[in-house]
Amino acid sequence: MHQQQGQAHPMLSDEDLAYTVLADLKRVCGEYATATTESSCPQVRQLFTNLLNSTLQMQGHLYQIMEQNNMYSVASPALRQEVDKQLNQNQQTAQQTQQFLQRHGYGQNGMGFQQHMHQPQNMQYQQQQQGQPYM
Repeated sequence: MHQQQGQAHPMLSDEDLAYTVLADLKRVCGEYATATTESSCPQVRQLFTNLLNSTLQMQGHLYQIMEQNNMYSVASPALRQEVDKQLNQNQQTAQQTQQFLQRHGYGQNGMGFQQHMHQPQNMQYQQQQQGQPYM
C-alpha cells in the first residue's frame, strides 16, 4: 500500500486485484490438473485432486462475486451460424482423418494405428523380418 497525506491508497483497484487473483486461480487449476494426471502415487494424486477441487471452488466463488459487482463482463453469445460452421469443419477433418487411416491400412477408427503404436518395437522388427505385416 502506498501512503499519501496520511491515507492508505491501494496501488491497484479492487477490480484489478480481483482479476489478478482470478487469473492466478485459473493458472493454478491448470497446474494442479497436470500434477494430478502425472501422479503415479495414489496418495499424491488424491492430494492434487483435493487441491484442484478446492481451487476450482475458490475460482467459481470469486467469479460469482465479480459478476455480481459488475467486475466481469461475460462474452457475447456466439452466432449459431459460426458454431455450425466450426462444427462442420471439425466433422470434415474427422472424416478426412478416418479416410486417411483407412487408406493406409489402419482399419476402422484407427484401431490398427493404436495397436501399432503400442506394440513393442522389437516385435515389429521381428514381424517385418519374417515378412509379416506388423499392424
